[in-house]
Amino acid sequence: MRPLCRRTYAARVIRTGKKARRLLVGDEVFLWSVRHEHLANPSDSTAGRYQDCREILVLRRHGTHGRLLITFRQGAGRSVPDGIGPGGVVGTADGRHLNLNEPGAARAVLDEAEARGISIGDAVIELDGWEFYDAAVARIESRRSAANQQ
Repeated sequence: MRPLCRRTYAARVIRTGKKARRLLVGDEVFLWSVRHEHLANPSDSTAGRYQDCREILVLRRHGTHGRLLITFRQGAGRSVPDGIGPGGVVGTADGRHLNLNEPGAARAVLDEAEARGISIGDAVIELDGWEFYDAAVARIESRRSAANQQ
């Protein structure tokens, strides 16, 4: 007879999406997560049910209370999930996209923030994600091409 705990094991290892994931950068540990926010728009049925959809990449240094909130808002030529597309994926009209659920994307945004002198301390800092978008996509493409050359 098999123990019952083996049947429930798979349910315990499925990621809920709400817990922060670990990201190792050298000797430092960062925690990151992705969330979606929007405002309900019940009064205007022609505009859709929700407005101001945005994806937020949350980064924090392990052991600190501060957070870096990188917010990608909907806008002209900017694609943010609105319940139809895959969650966590932001993109532009030129067809490029950034999957914030991938550790490489979180790392690329973190690296770009640090390159600009933005560090995660004890404060909560919210920044426009689109200001990091091109540099983060370029970092990912550079890493992919370097990996393909090896």
